[in-house]
Amino acid sequence: MAGVGIPSVDGLIEKLKRLPGVGEKGARRFAFFILGQPKDWVEDLSRAIREARWSVRPCSVCGGLAEGDLCPICSDPARDREVICVVESQEDCVAMERHRIFNGRYHVLGGRYSPLDGEDIPSEALASLRDRVERGGVQEVILALAPSVEGELTALAVKEALDDLPVKVSRLSSGLPVGGSIGFADSATLKLALEGRRGM
Repeated sequence: MAGVGIPSVDGLIEKLKRLPGVGEKGARRFAFFILGQPKDWVEDLSRAIREARWSVRPCSVCGGLAEGDLCPICSDPARDREVICVVESQEDCVAMERHRIFNGRYHVLGGRYSPLDGEDIPSEALASLRDRVERGGVQEVILALAPSVEGELTALAVKEALDDLPVKVSRLSSGLPVGGSIGFADSATLKLALEGRRGM
């Protein structure tokens, strides 16, 4: 589809098209929305994007979102250290926290095992999870992974990495729809899935 003929606007549209779920029409709509806003608002938006991108980094323990060395969850002494919830992405971690149904700690894999798509779990993510369990104090590892073929393969890979360690490994129950995503589940469904988790 042809651009609007103004290089700066066409460049903005191209950048916006890289956002997940945004096509040509959506990117053009966002671009014209931005162009119609006061310059102060646009400056605030660009500053917020820069600050978030430059100051946020992975937590050195769990891989979640952090502005320092540790994320707010890993640095919270009130969180249960005996239970670790393994999620695929930082977004899944945020989704679980939004519903306030889990009081343990997290471990973000930063990927999934999907041979058909050429995707794999970063080896350092599995190694650091294993290290956390080996250090002691962890009684259970809950695998909060999508109920899909890729989620099952990822769960098996994580379980295999922990197989020789004295820790209970469980999986969320099937209250989640097959092929669904943790990030889109409502709090009631997630709570039932968490409470009904099964051993692996």
